[in-house]
This record gives sequence, structure tokens and C-alpha cells, in this order.
Amino acid sequence: MEENKSIKFPISVLRPLISYLKGEKKRLKETKKELKKIDPFVVGNRDDDNSVDSDVAENVEHDRSFAMRTQISKSIIAIRKTLTRIKLGKYGICANCKKMIDTDRLAVNPTAEYCMSCEREMEKKLG
Repeated sequence: MEENKSIKFPISVLRPLISYLKGEKKRLKETKKELKKIDPFVVGNRDDDNSVDSDVAENVEHDRSFAMRTQISKSIIAIRKTLTRIKLGKYGICANCKKMIDTDRLAVNPTAEYCMSCEREMEKKLG
């Protein structure tokens, strides 16, 4: 496929996508806030004189909460980048090779930055 920098999705397609992405971003921010509230290391009611079992439970809960918040942060960043690409008229164009990303891929993963070929190449390089 040739380089397609000028092809843009019609606003009738982008409007529901923008609405979905903004809603998803809001939902993720709320989830992240709720996860932070239950993290025993963030909450302030963490006991320093816990039994070993309680310390282990708090550590496990903290690790779980931290991992989930980290993943949510990555998703929020991906959504922000996608909304920016939409504003710039670059949505659906691979950030690497500048070819159009397959619409089936975008339907499944609307925040995809790369076409499948470039994504595979990057995965090979990363191992």
C-alpha cells in the first residue's frame, strides 16, 4: 500500500469514536482514583506493627493496585495520543511507515498507532 498522509476519516465516523474515547478516559480515571483509595500504602491507615500475614496481604494488595494503576495510566496515555492524532488528521495512519492502518484493526483497537506489519517488527526487535 502507498503512503496515504492525506486520507482522513469522515467526521461521521470520528464523532462516535471521540465520544467513546473521552468516556473511556473518564471511566479509567475514576477507576484509577478508586484503586488508589484502597491501596494500603497510599491510604494512611496502614499499620506498621502488623503481623507477618497482614504485611504480606498489604504488600500483595499494594502490588496489585499499583500494577493496575500503571496499566490504566498507559491506557489513558494511549487515548490522549489517539485524540491528538484525530485532531491533527493523522488518525488511522501508521506512526512508523505512514500507511493506513487496517480498519478492522482500528475497530478492535481504536488506539492502535501502528499497522500490523510495523507492530510485528517492533515486537521482534523487543524480543
